[in-house]
Amino acid sequence: MTTIDPLAPPSGTGCADCDATGGWWLHLRRCATCGHVGCCDSSPSQHATAHWRERGHPLVRSFEPGEDWWWDYDAGEYAEGPELVPPASRPVDQPSPGPDGRVPADWRRHLH
Repeated sequence: MTTIDPLAPPSGTGCADCDATGGWWLHLRRCATCGHVGCCDSSPSQHATAHWRERGHPLVRSFEPGEDWWWDYDAGEYAEGPELVPPASRPVDQPSPGPDGRVPADWRRHLH
């Protein structure tokens, strides 16, 4: 059974792993078990998927403004889940890709 903790706050406003290494991301995903915010599979480092592989937390919710979809890594398909404690997304004034100042001019060439 997959554990969802709707009270686990997001780990930050951006990808926790990219922030730790000075990287950048395209879109963000929030782990429904622990709140870890990781970057999407189109991002250079694909930290959300790495978090699933390392921690075994299969359910994520989009952490993008205006999006409320869920993904189940174990099943490889969209899923459903409860409302999570706010905030529901990165700040709307934070650019995508982001964060501001770390995205290379040729960022499109680095996407998966």
